[in-house]
Amino acid sequence: MTRIVAGENAVPRRKRAVEAALAIGLVLLIGIGAVVASSISRDAAAEAAPAPAPAEELKLGYFGNLTHAAALVGVKQGILARNLGTTKLSTETFNAGPAAIEALNAGAIDATYIGPNPAINSFVKSHGESVSVIAGAAAGGAQLVVKPGISSAADLRGKTLASPQLGGTQDVALRAWLSSQGYKTNVDGSGDVAINPTDNAQTLKLFQDGKLDGAWLPEPWASRLVLTAGAKVLVDEKDLWDGSLSGKAGEFPTTILIVNRTFAAEHPDTVKALLRGHAESVAWLNTAPAAEKADVINSALQESAGAALPAGVLERSLQSIIFTVDPLAGTYPKLLKDGVAAGTTKQADIAGLFDLRALNDVIGAGQHISAAGLGRD
Repeated sequence: MTRIVAGENAVPRRKRAVEAALAIGLVLLIGIGAVVASSISRDAAAEAAPAPAPAEELKLGYFGNLTHAAALVGVKQGILARNLGTTKLSTETFNAGPAAIEALNAGAIDATYIGPNPAINSFVKSHGESVSVIAGAAAGGAQLVVKPGISSAADLRGKTLASPQLGGTQDVALRAWLSSQGYKTNVDGSGDVAINPTDNAQTLKLFQDGKLDGAWLPEPWASRLVLTAGAKVLVDEKDLWDGSLSGKAGEFPTTILIVNRTFAAEHPDTVKALLRGHAESVAWLNTAPAAEKADVINSALQESAGAALPAGVLERSLQSIIFTVDPLAGTYPKLLKDGVAAGTTKQADIAGLFDLRALNDVIGAGQHISAAGLGRD
């Protein structure tokens, strides 16, 4: 007969219970350790990640036009360089917006003064990833000037006109206006009215030689054709803006300041420093005595464009330009629509185009520039 001794199987059972408890405890310890290690790793990574630092260099683009006077003055007077502090300022000049956009997207420049339509086009093509509009620079200052024998839109059929560059702001404005007059134009230069995108300086020469019938130009080029080449104004663009979109009759954006989005994300302090210099330059343009302003602008044009302006051309040009940090965001749906009609851009949602937060920080309390629902302000 087999005897069963009390407690004979108890030891193995207790041993298994202890082993199970140890195993559970080990799992818990491993889990806790993993959580702690993960937390420590995240904290270490956060500590290791450097805070955004000012850029070593800011590469800035602008044009040798009076509508870019904020850049001309900011560079010439050292205003931009002083506000950038230890960041080196490098500059490059362009004839028109599409070329500047190409340089910006290629990384050749980090920010640029430019017309609104190329900025819109870049934003649309990149699905909102390429650029941000961070400020306005100038409003007004663009006209369609023509030969004296042309007195109305009806006289333009079969004529040849110029614009600074295909897809540029004046190019789009010209094509949109011609469409409103019942004319068809094509980006290849064909149509009821031929449009030849041409360098501004070359436009002046071609007009003087009788090879162009007119051009839609920013200042000072419109004034140069009028005062030195005998052209007359057929359309002053300010007359096409009633103020319902900008809030100010006759005002439309001619020049804005944009930045590469990657650069802005990596160097927000540099962007804010640029905006401080920009706002100071605009303020200087609006307060400097006329004679001093003319001298500084002409000296800057001599350096950037190779020639100073006759006094009469400079005076006439400045009369039509408003220097402002407001990009007039409410006008951009129409600018987009005009670009679509001109065949130079595609219909798209442009919400997110503006980032005016740094600008509003710079200009301070009592002023607020609106993004009109198209970005952050």
